[in-house]
Amino acid sequence: MTHESPGEFAEFAAVAWPRLVRTAHMLTGDFHEAEDLVQTTLIKVCARWRRIPHDDIEAYVRRALVNNNLSRIRKKRVTHLLMPFLPETEHHAHSGHAEAVGNRAALIQALSALPARQRSVMVLRYFDDLSDPDIAAALNCSLGTVKTHARRGLAALRAHPAFTTALSPFPGAHR
Repeated sequence: MTHESPGEFAEFAAVAWPRLVRTAHMLTGDFHEAEDLVQTTLIKVCARWRRIPHDDIEAYVRRALVNNNLSRIRKKRVTHLLMPFLPETEHHAHSGHAEAVGNRAALIQALSALPARQRSVMVLRYFDDLSDPDIAAALNCSLGTVKTHARRGLAALRAHPAFTTALSPFPGAHR
């Protein structure tokens, strides 16, 4: 089943925007880059909207987001100065949230140090809660490659100087 109504796309985009921006922010390390990445992805998805099977929307958009991020990195080939905080969190922080903001900043800093594909695996696994086969499909790689990137990514994150406590920034990192 495919989609016929342009209103369906607008509704999907409005509902998916916050989740896609969160994922893109973890992939890019920069809130504004994340919004640009999601916008670019949604423009491309809109052009193909009628041909995307109804039961494949989420996987299709996720794969497009990851692929657009990897293309963005390859095209620019420049080092991005990544912000050590989330702008929206800092502006809306209440007293008592300083530790959460600090942990989030440390996580963004550590993720930004990872190679793009390792960072993609970490974000898709621990923030989008995808299974290894789903990650392999999103990245168009083998299951073994996903497991290797996950193992190396976790090791790099645990060794990163931003984490001085024994607590892992990833819920369920015991996989």
